[in-house]
Amino acid sequence: MTPTSRSPVSPDNDDEPARQALLAAVRDHALILGEVTLTSGALAHYYVDVKRAILLPEGFVPLARLVAAQARAWRATAVGGMTMGADPIACAALAGGADVKAFFVRKEVKAHGLSRRIEGPLLDDGDRCMLVEDTVTTGGSTLKAIDALRAEGRHVCGVLAVCDRLAGGAEAIRAAIGDAPYRALATIDEIYPGRPDR
Repeated sequence: MTPTSRSPVSPDNDDEPARQALLAAVRDHALILGEVTLTSGALAHYYVDVKRAILLPEGFVPLARLVAAQARAWRATAVGGMTMGADPIACAALAGGADVKAFFVRKEVKAHGLSRRIEGPLLDDGDRCMLVEDTVTTGGSTLKAIDALRAEGRHVCGVLAVCDRLAGGAEAIRAAIGDAPYRALATIDEIYPGRPDR
């Protein structure tokens, strides 16, 4: 478990091999060195494109195990978050055998069809929603997903990120979710120990 976790209920150490496999996949396929503008507008000298790793078998298989285990540990009944970062992670929960609904939060309500902001199976008042995110920097996308769920009266039972860039997002998310736990499967220090902004 990473130091960013404060959950009293977490998967056991049997999942450490899966976490190490995920870390290796992210290091090998998702770490891009060079100047990049982040979603927040900030300029960074490296980028972690987690989808490059988790949309390959070597990243998706361990991710599925880890996300499903966390969903069970937090007794989640639904897993999802802001599209697109959350989409493969929510599907990984299903692939890992978690008995949950997967859902995606749109950035805005579409003007046609059913005009839903939250897509997927209908969520109900008893659902415990585990929010997932590929990379947390400022936490902005996750905060928008939290707001969207709460606007529909849904309960957030925890937030799971694949990578935490250690740039203040975890603190913002924790402030928003109160007593619910936040956990990152990896931090940027584990993925890029020699990062220049450490």
